[in-house]
Amino acid sequence: MNTRRLRSVAEAAEILRHGGLVAFPTETVYGLGADGLDPAAVRAVFAAKGRPADNPLILHVHDVVGAETVAVLDARARRLASGHWPGPLSLVLPARPQVPEEVRAGLPTVAVRCPRHPLALALIAAAGRPLAAPSANLSGRPSPTSAEAVLEDLDGRIDAVLDGGPCPLGLESTVVDCTGPTLRLLRLGALAAEDLGLEPRVGGGQALSPGMRHRHYAPRIPLRVVDDLGLALAEHPEAAVLCTAEQAARAHLAPGPAVYVLSADPVKRGAELYAALRLLERCGRPLILAAAVPDQGTDAAVMDRLRRAASGSQGGAGQGVDADRA
Repeated sequence: MNTRRLRSVAEAAEILRHGGLVAFPTETVYGLGADGLDPAAVRAVFAAKGRPADNPLILHVHDVVGAETVAVLDARARRLASGHWPGPLSLVLPARPQVPEEVRAGLPTVAVRCPRHPLALALIAAAGRPLAAPSANLSGRPSPTSAEAVLEDLDGRIDAVLDGGPCPLGLESTVVDCTGPTLRLLRLGALAAEDLGLEPRVGGGQALSPGMRHRHYAPRIPLRVVDDLGLALAEHPEAAVLCTAEQAARAHLAPGPAVYVLSADPVKRGAELYAALRLLERCGRPLILAAAVPDQGTDAAVMDRLRRAASGSQGGAGQGVDADRA
């Protein structure tokens, strides 16, 4: 049976209340939503995605009050939530007893966030439940930033997709661990670490965070991250290219089916990244060369995703990183 494409929040909420799966838009990427308090529905998420069972999920809530029903927030967590919710920030917190083990991947903690997208907030409110929602793609693939990308991976595997158009940020949420004596950045994301007063370096305890231990973000053809695009093209003239306009000009390239030129705006670059990878994997070339961007601000998350995509690709970056075990 084909996945239904919906524009009705009420219809999507009804599916969720009956244990079904609905992909929905957030400001970051499309999430694959299920009732986060229903263990069977959560297990169905893992099955639809082919997601490893030891990879915890994020619970999406409507507000801080909703977060308090599933997690324990201390003063630091409340301060972060007050300053950045709704928004692309997930907080790892001590879980309350009603959070299913399937959501927590057996851990005593749960990641929680309040998305900044009107359809996401309306759906959470209409469902009346926190929604467990990893990215709505097959495990390991580039995250979906449109309903079309969701259907490319999951058509026939889930009940419906709530179509809200393209996601404005296009990178997953930043994840911060609030359970220790000091705050720890667990995943780079759409909210720059500098905006949180944190160093843009991922700390220990990465098993607490989705998107860090397993293969992620990889297109269907090999991807390599390169510092010198001209030199890499001399070695691989048949490759597709992902780069900025400045890098394209230096390499004497023009935009085309096999050359995706990213925006000069770092935030827009993040929004374009996954769609660009999905386009380039279909262009008929055997390899994608991704030119490195400055490893700071939002671009730090872009580089994190490119490195993980490369390490998860056959014939990737050659950096000795196995994203399934990192």
